[in-house]
Amino acid sequence: MRKVIPAVTHVDGSGRLQIISADQNLRYYNLIKKFGQKTGVWVLLNTSFNLKGEPIVNSPENAFNTFSKSGLDVLALEKFIVLKEDIE
Repeated sequence: MRKVIPAVTHVDGSGRLQIISADQNLRYYNLIKKFGQKTGVWVLLNTSFNLKGEPIVNSPENAFNTFSKSGLDVLALEKFIVLKEDIE
């Protein structure tokens, strides 16, 4: 899978995988499941949400501000989906 999802593979070929069950977090589990069904890739990359030189996002307001300054197109925030085109 290194060629399919290179961003999750360390230079030595290892990775830091985490497995989730429906019992642990049903919404997140279903998100991964739907992504896998659509793409054939049953992995999502989980990383910190911040821009270079800024602290990690820790509130909805921080998330929106960081999103608006970033190159991201979509922000999923709890039960809301914000599209960059909606704020430009």
